[in-house]
Amino acid sequence: MSEANDKVPAGTPAGTPPAAASRPEAIKAIPVRHYGRWISAILVLAVLGLLVNAFANANVNYGAIPDFLFDSTVLKGLRNTVVITVVSMALGLGLGIVLAVMRLSKNPVTSSVAWGYIWFFRGTPVYVQLLIWFNLALIFPVINLGFYKDEMNQFMTPFMAALLGLGLNEAAYMSEIVRAGIQSVDEGQTEASHALGMTQGQNLRRVVLPQAMRVIVPPTGNEFINMLKTSSLAAQAAQYAELLRSTTDIGNTTGATVEMLFLAAVWYLVLTSVFSVGQYYLERRYARGTTRNLPPTPWQRIKQNLGTFRRPEVAR
Repeated sequence: MSEANDKVPAGTPAGTPPAAASRPEAIKAIPVRHYGRWISAILVLAVLGLLVNAFANANVNYGAIPDFLFDSTVLKGLRNTVVITVVSMALGLGLGIVLAVMRLSKNPVTSSVAWGYIWFFRGTPVYVQLLIWFNLALIFPVINLGFYKDEMNQFMTPFMAALLGLGLNEAAYMSEIVRAGIQSVDEGQTEASHALGMTQGQNLRRVVLPQAMRVIVPPTGNEFINMLKTSSLAAQAAQYAELLRSTTDIGNTTGATVEMLFLAAVWYLVLTSVFSVGQYYLERRYARGTTRNLPPTPWQRIKQNLGTFRRPEVAR
């Protein structure tokens, strides 16, 4: 062994091996203290405490909320809300795809018609459209489609008025979302599919739309949740017995008006939370192949957040 290896630093206790003597001392990692975080957290908790105290002392009978939470009238309105939301969204999505393809068409007639549809339905409030559909019998007493003829009052039921008002309005927004998704796919993909002998329909169905779904899914999920809440307008405009109307009727009967509004808010929060989780996993599925690591699931995020409260280990 060389003389350099036999040398030990001055002050090292006798008998200490050279390798142990040359090892650096352990570094004590002291985390930086963020006093601003504690101050902001205290302020937020104080404001929340004031709000909780205000509602706790308010003249509200909170016991009425769990009493009517699973009432048959409320559950029927809840079912009607889910049904009208799903059916209207399906109508809006299907018609929106057709309008997006028409808008991208090189045919000036079809593209102009699609543009006019989008211009009208996005330019007028959905509440006004619901009122027009519900009162359509005032200008068209009889509906005659050739294969179907009936009085407009019999045909334009509250459900049909809500479906047409919500679904046709949603189609205008969905067409723009689908069009943006289609245009996000590189044109080389279309050229390559045409070179392989695919038709325009096959190219759209097998090549373009599967890749465009990564762009289409996130805003579509947001539109669905927005539709779930917008369906409450059908109670006033089309007299459709959805969740808000059911709880309002109970409130008018029992006198617990505000309590039933809180009850409706609870159910809306439950529905939006459930559908938001479904939207997250759908987005996560279509994110495969675009990122190296998939975004964490809600449970994985909870574990990560819990891990941040642990005491940091000392580096050695």
